[in-house]
Amino acid sequence: MQQADVQWSDEEKQIAKAALRRAYEQEVEALIDSIRNNASKISRLEEVWQLHDFLSAKRHAIDGRYDERDDFLMFTLSSLIKDGLLTKADLTGLTAGTQAKINLLARM
Repeated sequence: MQQADVQWSDEEKQIAKAALRRAYEQEVEALIDSIRNNASKISRLEEVWQLHDFLSAKRHAIDGRYDERDDFLMFTLSSLIKDGLLTKADLTGLTAGTQAKINLLARM
């Protein structure tokens, strides 16, 4: 599927980007909760470095996951659905054709 086949209306862009923001906020909140729960258990320097490595990898993953550029938006949304960070209901308001393409990509 070529990205050029997708024409995002301004309303669809707003819906998609709002869904991205919600998913991002949920993922960040879950990360912070996880850190709070596990950081108090750190007792050795090695565990501090492990936390650092984990956070570095997580930052890289999160920074790369939420690409809002029009050329990548469909792939970003489908990836978030595939990873369980968005649901099909989060994309209510997108055209049926756009939703179908995103759902197809999410199943791949």
